[in-house]
Amino acid sequence: MTVIVVEDDRALASTIIDYLEIENIVCDYASDGVNALDLIRANSYQVIVLDINLPRIDGLHVCKQLRASGNTTPIIMLTAKDKLDDKLNGFRAGTDDYLVKPFAMDELVARIRALSGRVSGQTTKISVGDLTLDLDQNIASRGERVLKLSPTAFKLLEILMRASPRVVSKQVLIHSVWGDNDTEVNNLKVHIHHIRKQVDQPEQVPLVHTIKPSGYAVKPAYEN
Repeated sequence: MTVIVVEDDRALASTIIDYLEIENIVCDYASDGVNALDLIRANSYQVIVLDINLPRIDGLHVCKQLRASGNTTPIIMLTAKDKLDDKLNGFRAGTDDYLVKPFAMDELVARIRALSGRVSGQTTKISVGDLTLDLDQNIASRGERVLKLSPTAFKLLEILMRASPRVVSKQVLIHSVWGDNDTEVNNLKVHIHHIRKQVDQPEQVPLVHTIKPSGYAVKPAYEN
């Protein structure tokens, strides 16, 4: 697992990084908001550990910029502020979790592990290759082409894209959309067929994959 620690207090950052690396969590480091954005745009991280009070661009604005650009990496925000309004501001900016200083290192590790591998629930845009979902406006597009999807198909595509590149089982998809109803298997197949026709035009690289016998996945062709 690789995370980025964004913290201007170098002594605290060093302590965090040393502890995480003992736990086999590889760390990159940034001491200000501008450097953090550059590293996050250039690399892939499972979790972002982000201090609020940063030089150049503060943590709240770093978080907002990442979410506005469609970055779906989970964010744990660090702060000395423990008032409810401060926490709410963090969640409004797009953070997934909030840890007040001083904190136990074991708790930070536990929260990182809990968030790793997920797509942030705070993001308003999800992208896989040139396929994008705008969750604020309920618009799906591939490149410049807007897709025509029913609400059910849109929901299924959202679930698949949030999990990308992992496979989502048929049972999970059915439960997420229709509840505990095994009779919806045929409905699921119909909606997946419709999604595939909309997403994967003949001239385009397929992104919607049937993974037998387990389920379905949305992923670029180069992902195994």
